Order: sequence, then C-alpha cells, then structure tokens
Amino acid sequence: MEEPPVREEEEEEGEEDDERDEAGPEGALGKSPFQLTAEDVYDISYLLGRELMALGSDPRVTQLQFKVVRVLEMLEALVNEGSVALEELKMERDNLRKEVEGLRRQDPPTSGEVNLSPNKMVVDLTDPNRPRFTLQELRDVLQERNKLKSQLLVVQEELQCYKRFFFRSGKQT
Repeated sequence: MEEPPVREEEEEEGEEDDERDEAGPEGALGKSPFQLTAEDVYDISYLLGRELMALGSDPRVTQLQFKVVRVLEMLEALVNEGSVALEELKMERDNLRKEVEGLRRQDPPTSGEVNLSPNKMVVDLTDPNRPRFTLQELRDVLQERNKLKSQLLVVQEELQCYKRFFFRSGKQT
C-alpha cells in the first residue's frame, strides 16, 4: 500500500503524538470508548482515510468514505461532549469539597450537636422499623427464651407421664 505524502506539519505532529501515545494512531483503536479523546478520533480518522485511499477510487468506496467521515464527526462530537461533562463534574466535585471543608472549619460541633463519623448511626425516631434494642439485650432475651422453652418441654413431658399414670389406674376425671 502506498501512503499519501505527508506534509512537514503532519510529521511534527506525528512526533508529538508518538510522545503522547507510544502505540501511535493504532493505539486509539485499542482504547476503551470511554477513554477516547478528540486526538484519538483524529488518529482513527487518519487510519481509516489511509485504508480507504488504498482501496482506490471506486464509487462505492467514495460513498463509504462520506459515511465514515460523518460517523467520525459524530464520534468526535460525543467525545468532546463527554470531556466537557467530565470537566464540569470534576469542577463541581472540587467546589463541593471546598464547601465541605469550609463548613467543617467554620462550624465545629457544639455540645448539643452530634458529631457524625463512619462508626455512628443516625436513627429516625419516627420510623416504626427503627432498632429499639441493643445487640446484647437481644442476646439476653434469646437466652431467656431458650431457657423457658427447655423448661416448657420438661413440664410437657411430666404432664404426659401424669396423663399416662391416671389413664392406666382408671381414674378418669
């Protein structure tokens, strides 16, 4: 395949691209779609253009070339829009961090306020499903229940013995 002649500007840009991405234009095709930059789209465009030129001037190739250019324009717009949205989100995150830090420095918790940390839980007292007992209290209740259950089983066995005794001796009530 013959490569189209390269202008001097493109050669200088190519050297910068090699420093930026050592895999060259082919590396752009190996990236995740979410990692693509506008420069990667240009690299992909360059590769496709080279391959389409190598196919010749068949009218079908020309029609395909127009479609490929349109798809690449749409891809570039999506990448640019994603980059702008990402930058906006990063700026908003940074602003929120600064605001939180300012609030922490400005208003240290007073004696009436609760200092929330990762090891503390907030309970809504109006929630009917809120926790009402500590874990230890629940363990104590379970132990007592098990003890009473075992006593009940013993009493039921005794009752069965008495019933058998009364029915055998003929003393029916």
